[in-house]
Amino acid sequence: MPLSNYLEQRLLNHAFRNTAYTPAAALHLALFTSNPTKANTGTEVTGGGYARRPIAFAAAAIEGGMMTIKNPAEIQFAVATADQGLVTHFGIFDAATGGNLLAFEALSPRTIQANDRFIGEQNKFIIRFP
Repeated sequence: MPLSNYLEQRLLNHAFRNTAYTPAAALHLALFTSNPTKANTGTEVTGGGYARRPIAFAAAAIEGGMMTIKNPAEIQFAVATADQGLVTHFGIFDAATGGNLLAFEALSPRTIQANDRFIGEQNKFIIRFP
């Protein structure tokens, strides 16, 4: 999963320049209809009852030779009250609205229509460092 320019800068400055970085108290999962990119230029889903959902991660562990964290629980979005479009990517943000994109990845594309619900399965949202 690529990290955003925002998070890469904060982590590098923190690790190599002793610049303070305070992580967010809570993280939120966002859905996108286009690639968010490292610069957070994608199109986030809007309308139809959409709202970012809280997400938590299990402790990091080495898996397949890479440091890995995963969401240990299923994440359910609200039932769509209107069509929300073709969801192609997800992003992890440091706020429920606005805020900073931290990481993102492509999903298997899925159209969310009225009365549909996006459910992110357990261990679907994975961050790895090679």
